[in-house]
Amino acid sequence: MYRSSFFSFVFFFDFRGKQTKRQNSELEIEKMNENSLDEEGAMDLLNQLEAILESDPLIDEVGFIHPSQFVMLSKECCESSDSSEDGAFRPRDTKFWNRDHKLGISTEVLLPLCKAAKSAFMDVMKQYKTHSSLSDNKHEDENIMFGSLSCLSFESEVMKHSRALLLLSCDFGTAWNSRKLVVSKKQQMSMFMDELLLSALVLSYSPKSEQAWSHRRWIIKMIAGKYSTLQDIIANESELVEKIAERSKMNYRAWNHRCWLVSYMTRGQMLHEIKKSRDWAGLHVADNSCFHYRRRLMLGILENSFCKQEGDNSSYDVENYQVVKEELDLNEVLIKRYIGREALWLHRRYLSLCLIRHLTTMHGTCCHSEQKTSMDNEINKFLDNESCLLNSCSTIQDMEFEDFKAQAMYSAIYFLWLIKETSKGALPCFPAPKRSEMP
Repeated sequence: MYRSSFFSFVFFFDFRGKQTKRQNSELEIEKMNENSLDEEGAMDLLNQLEAILESDPLIDEVGFIHPSQFVMLSKECCESSDSSEDGAFRPRDTKFWNRDHKLGISTEVLLPLCKAAKSAFMDVMKQYKTHSSLSDNKHEDENIMFGSLSCLSFESEVMKHSRALLLLSCDFGTAWNSRKLVVSKKQQMSMFMDELLLSALVLSYSPKSEQAWSHRRWIIKMIAGKYSTLQDIIANESELVEKIAERSKMNYRAWNHRCWLVSYMTRGQMLHEIKKSRDWAGLHVADNSCFHYRRRLMLGILENSFCKQEGDNSSYDVENYQVVKEELDLNEVLIKRYIGREALWLHRRYLSLCLIRHLTTMHGTCCHSEQKTSMDNEINKFLDNESCLLNSCSTIQDMEFEDFKAQAMYSAIYFLWLIKETSKGALPCFPAPKRSEMP
């Protein structure tokens, strides 16, 4: 059974020059093919690739495979081709492999294939621009129908060649911009969805492609305010980032895209995302990007409640407090479980600051003595808990391990910061730790 991460189990060739054990042999193969494949042969390969993409529009993963492994895949493909009726493109003599909506391209044809795709795209793009400028200057009725048909033909060619080129060179900005030009003229939901599928396909082999992530944001901006499916698309985007983050660690561009999505989320979606990303954050404490995303969600939730000017906001205040409190409890558990993680202590600063400001605001707006007493109890409870955390984390249990020293240092820095923050507002000043308690 072939899963979405199939190509992670075969040799993956990074076309941008990533060092591998077979780098020398691959460079030799490329030089040989550059000399052996003529322009006609390269265009034939491009036609094969574009035919595969047309025949299987549901391809969701692409990988570049070394010839030695490509032979094994081709043999397996040929053995099962007689019994398979899924309609996949699987000629016996080819440099491509397509099965179960996965596309493999042999590394020995990457260079000539990329050159052919670039040449075809640049030629058709030049013709398209020339025809567009001529069509704008024509006003005779008999030329309108002919001009529109020719324009549609050129647009189709631009989209076809740019798609093949982007799968081979994902950061080719001109190709992305050409697709924006055509899509913006059409303003069709089907084309918007096709662009999301193409960029997801590019991200399957280049998860840190800034051009692909930027293109997705452009598409979402085009959809926003025009179609009712925006919230479903936002939910799918969030799931896509999480899947990519599992395969590509410390992927700042992916998490930055997810943070950007928050501005299009409803309050209910933000609360759901807070709960859904809780387990992921607990399993990836070294990835500060996830905690940054959770902070962005919390900020969005707080801003959303502030914007609600009509009616009683007391329910939002309680819900906001509960969100911050639960995040603080989770953070404390992770700090004690994973010793010496600076990202967790930095995240706690933000959470404590949110709680301090919330308690300060609520304490200042309380009119009844019972409410003020309740707020005072919450304040004292928070400060007592932080004091206990300081005592437990400032003890260096083993001098041989740097993690315990780092834990003591981060806890001391955090509590010095906390003393400074509590002295600014209406909260009672946090008691400075005794000299014997300092690490």
